Amino acid sequence: MEYWNVVVTVHEGYYRRARELLEPLGSVRTTEFFNVLVMQVNDTKAAMEMLKAIMEEKPQAHDAIARFVPVARTFFFSSADEFASKAKEAALAAVGELEGKKFHVRMRRRGFKKRISSMEAETFLDRVLLEELAKRGVAGTISFTDPDAVIAIETVGQLGGLTLFTREELTRYPFLHLD
Repeated sequence: MEYWNVVVTVHEGYYRRARELLEPLGSVRTTEFFNVLVMQVNDTKAAMEMLKAIMEEKPQAHDAIARFVPVARTFFFSSADEFASKAKEAALAAVGELEGKKFHVRMRRRGFKKRISSMEAETFLDRVLLEELAKRGVAGTISFTDPDAVIAIETVGQLGGLTLFTREELTRYPFLHLD
């Protein structure tokens, strides 16, 4: 499987239009999953800004693109245990940004049906992050109401990706649709 650093979910019936809108941002590829595209972009922040501008200029773009989620860290996995280990490692790399903050983990899984539970992975990573914050002697709270940050995990087949988004980013980029 080729690397990607953005996962895009497309509204039904708008697949071709979504590809046309996304092509100026980077390389767009199909997946084996219904209405799911992956992309490789040079700069995820710049791509989010470009998509924001496109959606402001062409409001009908909202009809085509349901979610656009860039990831900062990617990892391959071949089993549920390997996923848990690598997702934990990726999440812990972001723990410093969670000190004193309200946060939660949100996962969207494509593939590994009945082998990886999104809800169990979210709960596991929430617990791992809280434990690490406690070891560091700093506070952190799981909150689904107006969190300071959301850690997004996306999987497509055997490739996973993770990014921490701040409250400001969640507001600025409504196409993230993490919750």
